[in-house]
Amino acid sequence: MELTGDKVVLRPVAGGEDEVLDRIVREPEVAAWWSPPDDYEGMLAVLFEGEVIGAVQFEEETDPEFRHAGMDIFLTARHHGKGLGTDAVRTLSRWLVRECGHHRLTIDPAADNTAAIHSYRKVGFKPVGIMRAYGRDHRTGTWHDALLMDLLAEELT
Repeated sequence: MELTGDKVVLRPVAGGEDEVLDRIVREPEVAAWWSPPDDYEGMLAVLFEGEVIGAVQFEEETDPEFRHAGMDIFLTARHHGKGLGTDAVRTLSRWLVRECGHHRLTIDPAADNTAAIHSYRKVGFKPVGIMRAYGRDHRTGTWHDALLMDLLAEELT
């Protein structure tokens, strides 16, 4: 599987890329929002000009009464603010809607991660509400709020 966006390419994480992704997720600007995962299996690498600059992950609810997909993303701080995260989220969203048949997508950034929220709004995600004490900060052990956002297929830009 390889998904091509306007600026980025998404494809399964390849052997040897775990170290690159582990360095990225430990950058202070990324670690503020992401804890290092046990592994990167099942994630898609985000490539820009052939370089791995981050990863996206998604999960699918397959119960026909609640069918939808959720996602999350991180990029190296060196490429923040360039529209690459927006392109990656839009590219994955289009695939989840068009190829996988999902009518609704969700994403849940930390409530104070204004840059991520702004990026997801560009794709068409809308705030649903605050999930209080939703995630634990792996660095401090304290709980933080998250903003649940969703996107209906017909709202995808």
